[in-house]
Amino acid sequence: MAKSVLTESKQIVAEAFSRWALDQNSRLPIGAAETVARLTVDSVGLMYAARNEVYIRAIIDAAIESGSFPAIGHEVLLNSADSCLTNGTAIHGEDYDDTYEGTPVHLAASIIPSMIAVGSITDIDRDTWVRSISLAAELVCRLVVVAPTAIHRQGFHPTGVLGAFGATAAVGIALKLTPAQLTSALGTVGSMTSGIIEYLAEGTWTKRMHPGWAAASGLKAAKLAKSGFLGPRTVFEGEHGFFSAFADSSIDQDFSLLNEWGESWRFEKLAFKPFACGTMAQPFIDCAIAAKAEIDVNDIISVKAHVGEGTVHRLWEPLAEKRQPSTPYGAKFSVPYCVAVGMLHGDAGLAQFTEETLRDPGVIDFAQKVSYRVNPDDPYPSNYVGWLEIRTTNSQTHHFKQTSMRGGKYQPMTDLEIRKKFIANCIYGGLEKEQALSALVKLDEFFSGSVMTARSLFADLPS
Repeated sequence: MAKSVLTESKQIVAEAFSRWALDQNSRLPIGAAETVARLTVDSVGLMYAARNEVYIRAIIDAAIESGSFPAIGHEVLLNSADSCLTNGTAIHGEDYDDTYEGTPVHLAASIIPSMIAVGSITDIDRDTWVRSISLAAELVCRLVVVAPTAIHRQGFHPTGVLGAFGATAAVGIALKLTPAQLTSALGTVGSMTSGIIEYLAEGTWTKRMHPGWAAASGLKAAKLAKSGFLGPRTVFEGEHGFFSAFADSSIDQDFSLLNEWGESWRFEKLAFKPFACGTMAQPFIDCAIAAKAEIDVNDIISVKAHVGEGTVHRLWEPLAEKRQPSTPYGAKFSVPYCVAVGMLHGDAGLAQFTEETLRDPGVIDFAQKVSYRVNPDDPYPSNYVGWLEIRTTNSQTHHFKQTSMRGGKYQPMTDLEIRKKFIANCIYGGLEKEQALSALVKLDEFFSGSVMTARSLFADLPS
């Protein structure tokens, strides 16, 4: 049985966070505006990239009613829940969105859609946008490390279940709830959190929708609290609270990080992905691309990846499925497949995770050569590294190592790289380059203060 380390004062976590987040004297870190701008630009590009995908069309076709809330990249206006669901699913749909490296969780896909929705019903300027998202993101980054890996081990998707708290916090701050109201909102959304990881079995679509559902839940929970609805204050640390239900009990729980709001910051260490697939697979792709430059692929007999034990059940097993994924989405969580496209294509972008590439016999044949060995010294989840051991026909063994994830805290993407990714994603989604550049200008204007509200920003983006 794991032990739970509570704060010395045994304060109620949701209350402490709410008091701090709603105190206008609580200062943001110097780089907060830049980080939120990057998150927003990356997210808008991803919404465009996914707008023509079949899973997004299915969500829009399933909308129960029209409304006044935007689905970015589409002319249709939806109700608030379907807007959140569509936008959140689009951001996360190709698994090309940001991630927190402390232990994997995605932030923008649940927080930004809820802010787009609340920005449609109340005026939100740049400063409110930055403050709400920064504080909500910090909450999620700290919650996910209370019991590292324990949520995944329990069978839940951290982005789905923790994203609901992030969305609630963002909306609650933007709506200027009282501390008591925000505490109730967090308590209420605890009963709305959802997202099991059974999608891993066949690479089906449910993971994609988790953050969109979380965004819609957060919006509703905050509105309920503003109307006086009461939720449990002890939603996090209570005997029947979130971590009791959603975290594997064999992992120790340490709530001490939830007792130092504002003393240090974690959300600024977000990683932005250079490849359109699972975060922990990315360093291995860089290893494969490096190997491609030095070794003739036809000379390769076998590839052994040295991996962290915590990644095996998501990225390596069942091995037969990972070597020949059933769907392009499943391929995003298969290191054998990702290594194969890295070796053969020199990339793992959106084009590498299509039905056409999945049917390429060369890719699948190469994936059969890839196996793994658990490395007890692998630093996962504190750092994502790659190590490929490649044997060739001349009986030589070659080692390729990546010491951290490109785009992450040790090798961050530049603003230019973020903007290039945005343009490429917009074009992939069917926008003309001129439209993509125009959208980027509007985003720049918002973060410079030229565009007054989020409502006007998102209303003016091309569809």
